Amino acid sequence: QVQLIESGGGLVQAGGSLRLSCAASGRTINTYSVGWFRQAPGKEREFVAAITWSGGSTYYLDSVKGRFTVSRDNAKNAVYLQMNILKPEDTAVYYCAAGRSYLSDYASMYDFWGQGTQVTVSS
Repeated sequence: QVQLIESGGGLVQAGGSLRLSCAASGRTINTYSVGWFRQAPGKEREFVAAITWSGGSTYYLDSVKGRFTVSRDNAKNAVYLQMNILKPEDTAVYYCAAGRSYLSDYASMYDFWGQGTQVTVSS
């Protein structure tokens, strides 16, 4: 089993930055791919980014390419999402998830989920 806890969300102005952290416990996540998802009010949960167990490959939602960067530090059993040039449409609850799939953008492919952290971007 893997337990995941997201942190780092908050309120920022458009154009600002936030760094989200996903801390794992219970079992190392260095053998798992990790994905980031978000869910805005009234919207379905959508894929944002994913990173392989080695950190060698990443995959992003088109609308965040060039602005968001996913990374991991297996020694710390943690994954990060650096979000730059934030836009109001990035406002959502952000979740990290771990699974055995390879850079999947389907939520059903992930086995373990965090509780989410709120990101709000004002105009």
